[in-house]
Amino acid sequence: MLNTYEKQTFVRLSLSDGTPRKAFLTACVVGTVLLLINHGDVILSGELPSLIKIFLTYCVPFCVTTWGSVLGKRAAFSQS
Repeated sequence: MLNTYEKQTFVRLSLSDGTPRKAFLTACVVGTVLLLINHGDVILSGELPSLIKIFLTYCVPFCVTTWGSVLGKRAAFSQS
């Protein structure tokens, strides 16, 4: 028999327990580090990298954090 958390959708789990805030903060830190690593030379030359590249640089850690959180919630509640 499925428990309450297993019945919930991905969206509901991804929006609960402060996950968006944690994912946002992680994306700010990790995204900035990745931006500097991957586009630092362009930025130092006085140019701006493509806006889609900047967006994706921040979007990836946000999505990874959210995905990991949902999987962690599912695993924790499936053991209970």
